[in-house]
Amino acid sequence: MRPNFETMTNKELIAYALAHRDDVEPLRVLYSRRTPDSEATWYGPMVTTDGTPIEENIRIAEEAIKQRIEQANKRNQDSQS
Repeated sequence: MRPNFETMTNKELIAYALAHRDDVEPLRVLYSRRTPDSEATWYGPMVTTDGTPIEENIRIAEEAIKQRIEQANKRNQDSQS
């Protein structure tokens, strides 16, 4: 009997997909949960083609990462309350 992939967490789906590599259904469910490109936030490159860092883009990306961490920490605190 196959598990109900729709009720599994992403972590569970990934573990199942890795253990059952010929089963594409968990991958379909994971893919359907992703953020569509139209809603995604795109950031510029971190370096130029010659490898020179683009400081402004790095700063923007670092700030976005900090905000995501703060949001995740807040969600975790709220769920534990």
